[in-house]
Amino acid sequence: MDFHELESRDGLRFVWNAWPSSRLEAARCVVPFAVNTTPIKDVEQMPLVPYAPVLCKQCQSVLNPYAQVDFASKTWLCPFCHARSGFPPQYAGMSENNLPAELFPSYTCIEYTLPQQADKPPSFLFVVDLCCPTEEEFQNMKDAMKQVLSLLPENAVVGLISFGTMVHVHELSSPDIMRSYVFQGSVEPAFNEIQTQLGLLGLQGRQRQPETMGSNRFMMPISECEFVFESIMDELQADAFPVSQGARPRRSTGAAVGVATALLEGTLQGIGTRIMVFTAGPCTNGPGRCVGTDLSEPIRTHQDFEKGSMKVFRNAVKYYSNIAQKLVHNSHVLDVFACSLDQVGLAEMKVCIDATGGVIVLAETFDHDIFRKSLQRIFERDEHDHLKMAFGATLEVACSKEVRVSGAIGPCASLNKRNQYVAETETGLGGTSAWKICSLDKNTTLSIIFEVVNQHNNPIPAGQFLVLQFITKYQHSSGQSRCRVVTAARRWADAASQDLTLGFDQEAAAVVMARLAAFKAEHEESFDVLRWLDRSLIRFVSKFGEYIKDDPSSLRLAEQFSLYPQFMFHLRRSQFLQVFNNTPDETSFFRLMLNRETVLSCLVMIQPTLLAYGLDGPPQPVLLDASSVSPDKILLLDTYFMVVVHYGKTVAEWRKAGYHLQEEYVTFKELLEAPLADADGLICERSPVPKLLECDQHGSQARFLLAKLNPSVTHTNQGYGGGEVIFTDDVSLQVFMEHLAKLSTQS
Repeated sequence: MDFHELESRDGLRFVWNAWPSSRLEAARCVVPFAVNTTPIKDVEQMPLVPYAPVLCKQCQSVLNPYAQVDFASKTWLCPFCHARSGFPPQYAGMSENNLPAELFPSYTCIEYTLPQQADKPPSFLFVVDLCCPTEEEFQNMKDAMKQVLSLLPENAVVGLISFGTMVHVHELSSPDIMRSYVFQGSVEPAFNEIQTQLGLLGLQGRQRQPETMGSNRFMMPISECEFVFESIMDELQADAFPVSQGARPRRSTGAAVGVATALLEGTLQGIGTRIMVFTAGPCTNGPGRCVGTDLSEPIRTHQDFEKGSMKVFRNAVKYYSNIAQKLVHNSHVLDVFACSLDQVGLAEMKVCIDATGGVIVLAETFDHDIFRKSLQRIFERDEHDHLKMAFGATLEVACSKEVRVSGAIGPCASLNKRNQYVAETETGLGGTSAWKICSLDKNTTLSIIFEVVNQHNNPIPAGQFLVLQFITKYQHSSGQSRCRVVTAARRWADAASQDLTLGFDQEAAAVVMARLAAFKAEHEESFDVLRWLDRSLIRFVSKFGEYIKDDPSSLRLAEQFSLYPQFMFHLRRSQFLQVFNNTPDETSFFRLMLNRETVLSCLVMIQPTLLAYGLDGPPQPVLLDASSVSPDKILLLDTYFMVVVHYGKTVAEWRKAGYHLQEEYVTFKELLEAPLADADGLICERSPVPKLLECDQHGSQARFLLAKLNPSVTHTNQGYGGGEVIFTDDVSLQVFMEHLAKLSTQS
């Protein structure tokens, strides 16, 4: 079964492509019955129809190819609630030989253009930091802002807020007088007061009508305010409040985000808008504070979380959680571009960024390639000259009566829609069958987890299908409102049949288990998460492995399951669960990316890919193992967040000797160029842009490669095989599999 081809048709990746027909048998499968859905994935030959979908009168699901149609009475039977609904008048000419697009068997993925009053242009509110460490860095930030303006479409709406000790909201309507409204950064913003002072509320505290409200002063089309915007950026000065020696600047990031939320609530409520925060350091003042101004006070670490000393952290998370609720309600997004050598407080802001589908970019400075290229990548356009982003989406799920929705994991927020599709047990964001996704792109992928509720004593006849439907309504970057409907059917299978095992997608399963583990790690101790992961793997191998009891050497796994244990091995060692040598901000970034990227990208994060380049032939994929390191090879490691080009000892010596500069060694020159060209190809596909690192064998930066390799050769077993010796106490994959076999086969 080609799972990649199935995904290309409708953007769905099922963990199990055949489902057992009872709750009991489903529980024995261990790995959850989940679907990784990419709501607006680029699907070839997907029809885009210029009318609204036909809805079931009872459950509001959408007409689809799996509905039973009575052409004589012009009615259709819903496959989810089994209610009969009529067709609207425009379907009067429909017949078996004249079907509408949504009933074509091949059109299980279809997109509708919804009627609306007016197009909604993309909107962006830029929130910039005035506390940059140097004047040069401040100028780099201003240059980056001007670059952004050149990337935006002419109809885009923009606004500007700057912050340091105080928060400044800039007017964009007057080219003669540069006026701004100043708010204290040390106090939590009161939304009504801010909106009143900005003229967004009337005297009675009611929001003004669009024609009289202040949106034309603070949020304007770029075609009307580009000169004013650039003039304000040119005139911006670093924060005027002095910073004493041995102290951090008073940076009011939390208050600035609160003021931005209040401004958009009063001007662009319900219209998809991005709040893009550009910051150069941690929040030290007011709400959302993560550290004090005294440099002798260190910023929090994972060790502080383990000790329970997190009072400041809890207060900041509570503040950003309240902000997240308002942003989600208004379809607004929070993006953070952190250009600093220190942490900036992303761990506190993660709840807000994750709930709104925002973007995090981590870089060292505002002129760093990672920041510049990532910023350009966000504003890329498609073949129709529209931005490759969507806003204000809602995802609703409908399912057959034998199945319920347990929850979702991804860049979304619950809409608390409880209906007949919602399961009693919650996994991730559960208790609902609908979620809000404030921002998404063609790669945004969520994991929807289901539960089989059919009882064991109520068998389902063989050959019947379960049907799932995913309805995504969103604001396209062109301003149109669209609705994409994906309807998928899978076969019920007997637990003892081969259909169940043949339909197992171990790549999708690894991604779902990784997301579940990362979700648990946010709320539980890391030891408990690892223990849960290990126990799940042992139960899984005991269920689907072929073995003689109490004989570990007899264990065999079918091809469909053979890679799953090694995925779990690498997941246990990954930065998603092992926080050593990572800051809380970095861990938050890694977990956020794991929860939003495609199955293939997440798989690279879990188990990086390794290519070997040599003079003896074309590049070859090799094992992610210490034995793959060779003096005469160049290795290309792709961890998704970092691309490492590792030169073997002999190759590095030849390069230092300059052999590649001599005409007779043109083959060696091509060998050096090949991995760099492939690395550039990987980098140009990603957003945020990964870091490119070149290192030599036995060099200090070779640790980035060695940390990802299976330690099959260590200081305790140097005589075993060849390859690089890794100094670690971690067990190798071979030892891991031996213990797994022993525990899985014991009676």
